[in-house]
Amino acid sequence: MSESRSASSERRIVLVRHGKAVPKDAADDPDRDLTARGRRDAGAAGRWLEESRHRVDLAQCSTAVRARRTWQLMIPHLSDPPPAYYAERLYHADGDDLLAALREHAPSLSGVLLVGHNPAVHELATALCGSGPKQLRHRLDEAFPTCGVVVLTVTCPWRELAPGAAHLADFWAPGDD
Repeated sequence: MSESRSASSERRIVLVRHGKAVPKDAADDPDRDLTARGRRDAGAAGRWLEESRHRVDLAQCSTAVRARRTWQLMIPHLSDPPPAYYAERLYHADGDDLLAALREHAPSLSGVLLVGHNPAVHELATALCGSGPKQLRHRLDEAFPTCGVVVLTVTCPWRELAPGAAHLADFWAPGDD
């Protein structure tokens, strides 16, 4: 069993904003794919996640093409990718909807990765973040860039997730390497 899949009471939430998408006039919104930069950044996000060892048990992803493609391009860089499911409700979600989705997870899960859209992922990350290094918190308050990855930890059960309950453990964005 990997270190993050132990019986520890700490839970990990990894929030990923999908990569840079083609312009809005290029396709219907749910069908917008990633640009070359978005594809490159998604691979870099996968490499960073693998190197950082922030393991999770499950990935949940918006059904929008740009979100699915981001996750699919991260997978080859992960030595132990978690099972994933795609949910349309994550495409239409706001921060409160994403929080509700996280609260539904089984108590046995120690970590969840969520690939979604702004402003919802940014709203969720800033709402949950109650502690963490000042520099990272300031950076998160400023922006959640495309293909950015925010890692939060909590000690409460999923069903008790609430604003301010999480610790900002890590934050990566393309160009940080």
